[in-house]
Amino acid sequence: QRPPRRSLPRTTCEDYRLLENMNKLTSLKYMEMKDISINISRNLQDLNNKYASLQPYLDQINQIEEQVSSLEQAAYKLDGYSKKLEARFKKLEKR
Repeated sequence: QRPPRRSLPRTTCEDYRLLENMNKLTSLKYMEMKDISINISRNLQDLNNKYASLQPYLDQINQIEEQVSSLEQAAYKLDGYSKKLEARFKKLEKR
């Protein structure tokens, strides 16, 4: 004969139900987090695409900035040279 089957104590059943509910809630939370990460990933991809489309313009801005800097240097040199010429001209005028 088999021994009589013992039923689980009430607290153990409650513990299992509680554990099952916790697992369900945890699963739902992970699904929410998955959805959030998917949205973040999409938004990041969109931003990367926008940045990539702007990159040629940013490169042009950098190039223009370098050219302006070179022009400024040339203007300062020209200004110095014209001042020297003016001083020489004034010396020659006084003679």
